[in-house]
Amino acid sequence: MFLEQSNLKDNSFIKYIRGSLVIILFHFLGQIPISLYLIYGNINLENIEDKDQIFSLLPPNLGLILVLIPFTLSLLALWFVITKLHDQPFQSLITADQSINFKKIMFAFLLWGSFSALLVISDYLIGPEHYEINFKPLPFLILFLIATIMIPIQTSVEELIFRGYLMQGFGTLFKNRWGPLLSTSIIFGLLHLWNPEIDKLGFELIWYYIGTGLFLGIITLMDDGVELALGFHAANNLITALLVTASWTAFQTESILIDNSTPSLGKEMLITLLIIYPIITIIFAKKYQWKDWKKHLTNKFE
Repeated sequence: MFLEQSNLKDNSFIKYIRGSLVIILFHFLGQIPISLYLIYGNINLENIEDKDQIFSLLPPNLGLILVLIPFTLSLLALWFVITKLHDQPFQSLITADQSINFKKIMFAFLLWGSFSALLVISDYLIGPEHYEINFKPLPFLILFLIATIMIPIQTSVEELIFRGYLMQGFGTLFKNRWGPLLSTSIIFGLLHLWNPEIDKLGFELIWYYIGTGLFLGIITLMDDGVELALGFHAANNLITALLVTASWTAFQTESILIDNSTPSLGKEMLITLLIIYPIITIIFAKKYQWKDWKKHLTNKFE
């Protein structure tokens, strides 16, 4: 099964720690271009009081490229770690099957992408005074090309690391399923502490990220692969980047809309975690006929 892929070779948790350090190193190396641009790109940083304002000083499309470059290097590092350090096929991070199920990736992408777009459009129709139409054909076309290529790389790297590499790594440590599920979800949430959304919405937003990590981990374990999580995460980030942006979000883009409303946290988070995610999970469960939930989420393995 998927989580037991870590047992394909003589893998230990220490080896996963070493691999994680390699990936982190490459991710930091990928931040060199944005650092050089901030230093030598004629950007006045003297009057910056809030670190999140830095993103607003970058040309949106160029800024998006610079922010996403580290993930391309992380992907190369992840490939190197899996194929060389662990001596496993890269596909073992995605599925235990003989081939990757691209139909699952596309189904999850279309399902969550349609739902996300519907939410944005509905919110705009209910409160258009909170939005500014920002559509500029050429910048949006450039954004579309950048986003459709690089955002799926970013989201895939996150899923392959958290729901793939680290979940399998923690499997070698805990020898069960709930340990990797909880640990990767908590780490996934804590790493979002540096997102500008945390400063605007408060520390409580971390529960949304941990809850999202749990949701993605559950569908990964139940489906015995990362395909659904890959499609969901790509749709979530891509549709948002194309449709709407705000001055306080992680991505500053040439999107169709700019959200000028005062950010708030509360019922939206609860509705997502307690209603929307369970509904999406049920849809996946019905379509792919998931059974033996306790076995997939809690059982020990050798």
